[in-house]
Amino acid sequence: MLYIINGKVVTMEGPVWEKGYVCIEEGKIKELGPMEEGAPFLREESISAQVIDAAGCIVMPGFIEAHCHMGITEEKKGMEGDDCNECVNPITPYLRAIDAINPMDAAFDDALRAGITSAMIGPGSANVVGGTFAFVKTHGRKIDDLIVKNPAAMKIAFGENPKVNYSGQGKSPSTRMATAAMLREELFKASAYYEKVKKGIAQEDRDFRYECWLPVFKGEIPLKAHVHRADDIFTAIRIAKEYGLSMTLDHCSEGHLIAPEVKESGFPAIVGPDLASRNKIEVQNMAFKTVGVLNKQGVKTAITTDHPVSLIQSLPMCAALAVKSGLLKEEALKSITIYPAQICRVDERVGSLKAGKDGDVVIFDGDPLEVSTKALCTLIDGNIVYKHESFALPKDGKRV
Repeated sequence: MLYIINGKVVTMEGPVWEKGYVCIEEGKIKELGPMEEGAPFLREESISAQVIDAAGCIVMPGFIEAHCHMGITEEKKGMEGDDCNECVNPITPYLRAIDAINPMDAAFDDALRAGITSAMIGPGSANVVGGTFAFVKTHGRKIDDLIVKNPAAMKIAFGENPKVNYSGQGKSPSTRMATAAMLREELFKASAYYEKVKKGIAQEDRDFRYECWLPVFKGEIPLKAHVHRADDIFTAIRIAKEYGLSMTLDHCSEGHLIAPEVKESGFPAIVGPDLASRNKIEVQNMAFKTVGVLNKQGVKTAITTDHPVSLIQSLPMCAALAVKSGLLKEEALKSITIYPAQICRVDERVGSLKAGKDGDVVIFDGDPLEVSTKALCTLIDGNIVYKHESFALPKDGKRV
């Protein structure tokens, strides 16, 4: 059992205690609340527990990156470490992120140092359909042990990326029309396969090519749409509605120009990477104000670095810059904690400090949206996975 006491506890889904405690047992948050005389950590049964004194610090749930490619596009590895896009076939739904994520990528360590305890990781956007994402924790050697949800989403892409990749090879798609048509054809075939499975297709007649679509059509996971420009956003919405599928609007760079329509669609937006350069035509209107405009319109929003497009450790900085451009501070913090957890459909485990959820907790030495603030201690499933050199930890069950 481990107690974190005396810190300012920001739950992100409930009260804020200026001086509170969090108790973690067997990887889960057991209880939490305000500090007071007779607090639980003083009870006789808790005498042997580890107790971390977080006085003067802020205690929060671990941050969540809702869309990135760390461990698939590895840093400092070049082609040898780049497994982000299978650039020979525009339709590859059967690819699985878990088969390419390398937790030994340096970005995982950077994530822990920034207080990022989980991430949605998957294929890039070169293909019309790229394969499935996985939602994982950010500490460990073996990807199978990091998984929270897999598959977690099916990647689809619109706009420049599929066009640029395949027009250069002399094949479709070379236009936005072809991208939409190819996606519709794939969904048409996948829908027909789903109907056959519902009617009891024989096991020997099951088709690996379309089995990966079943969680999408069952409503268990969403489409994850790479969309920057307004017209691409509308095309994605149109197609998802045609097939009655759920979807997240990833990047949504011109979302601020069509905020009422995005709200009307009912789909959430994962906005970014606004810290990157405007190096493509379709991102010319990219701005940190986008997430605030959408959020105020009533769209559920998350903020993304799209690592390695911008670095994973810049996630809280991106949230801070969004505040500077109009997003309310509390909403900015929610856009890197509870909102991405809800959007990624893992909020029963992560995204806030609440009894029964995973013990993913970060202790900050100040306001987490200030650039000079340090994560002093990062815990995943109740285990201390990162500690700043200036921060003392309990030993042998003693209080620190």
